[in-house]
Amino acid sequence: MAVSIRLRRMGASKRPAYRVVVADSRSPRDGRFIEVIGHYNPLTQPPTVKIDRAKAREWIAKGAQPSNTVKRLIENVKEEAQAK
Repeated sequence: MAVSIRLRRMGASKRPAYRVVVADSRSPRDGRFIEVIGHYNPLTQPPTVKIDRAKAREWIAKGAQPSNTVKRLIENVKEEAQAK
């Protein structure tokens, strides 16, 4: 089973908010998932990103592939944590 870390769209029409989830790569974008590891809200100023880095590291060690967007969000979270 190929596992990916990706965004799941939530929120109302034209008001997107996303959950960062670990899911089987064959399931639909908003379909079944294994675990929620964070959330992302692009509408706030600055955008809100909260990702459990320990869980993300665990899943990547198990072979989960993050999507390009999630990879970028994880890198930004690491940079912000190092700046503090």
